Amino acid sequence: MSDRSLASAQSLASSTQLLRCGRYTLNLSTPIVMGVLNVTPDSFSDGGRWVEPAHALDHALSMIDEGAGIIDVGGESTRPGAAIVSVDEELRRVVPVVAALAAHSSIPISIDTSRPAVMRAAIEVGATLVNDVRALQEPGAMAAVAATSVGVCVMHMQGEPRTMQSKPQYGEVVEDVRQFLAARVAACENAGIARERICIDPGIGFGKRLEDNLALLANLPELSALQLPLLIGVSRKSLIGTIADRPIDRRIFGGVAFATAAVLAGASIIRAHDVAATRDAIRVAMALRNAGYATR
Repeated sequence: MSDRSLASAQSLASSTQLLRCGRYTLNLSTPIVMGVLNVTPDSFSDGGRWVEPAHALDHALSMIDEGAGIIDVGGESTRPGAAIVSVDEELRRVVPVVAALAAHSSIPISIDTSRPAVMRAAIEVGATLVNDVRALQEPGAMAAVAATSVGVCVMHMQGEPRTMQSKPQYGEVVEDVRQFLAARVAACENAGIARERICIDPGIGFGKRLEDNLALLANLPELSALQLPLLIGVSRKSLIGTIADRPIDRRIFGGVAFATAAVLAGASIIRAHDVAATRDAIRVAMALRNAGYATR
């Protein structure tokens, strides 16, 4: 076994397997799917399909039936060039859906937001995980999470959603992202958010070129070395379209391929639109991992 393979195997073996999200404790020794529920009119993949709370609830319950272990509810698109929505509008979109889902399901509900007011309102009606593309850097966001027992996912993003794909640049992308995530985790812990409540996301597609995304995905064990659950979201993103020459509605196979590779490299949560296919990919990847594939 090479030194690099040995280091990767040790990193996978030592990665934290539990994530505490309020009343839930997720055992991530087997990775899970985070089902994407965008209640927005303009999300890049499914904008407008689930804006009605009843339709959103039905879709969420379908994803749970397909094997989702978390549902991630978002009320503001973070695609490049997306319009800003008001706090009131974001609240109007997400709070009824989170409340309905909390009443009809028994899995963690994630709120995909950077706004403290939305975090607090969603937590009040049942959200137990905050998924923040800005890594709790907005004023008041850290305090909003620290005052609760919910989990948090801190993500790396260069720039802002509206401009993040305008010539992003890095010195060394894997190390830059690792350092950023380590610093945000330290800030969370200093604010009173226990390490067992934190997971990390390198932010595939968020202020990154194709080569940056591929470098991160090829070197996930270096991020797993932070010994925190690692969330990866590649589903239907433009890098799949670039590589496979596919439109958004035909990127499921590329997403499944990336999900398989990510799990083999140590990812614990795969954020995806296509839940059943991604769940199957995770099972195949884990069969390979358990057979020793990742240690070669």
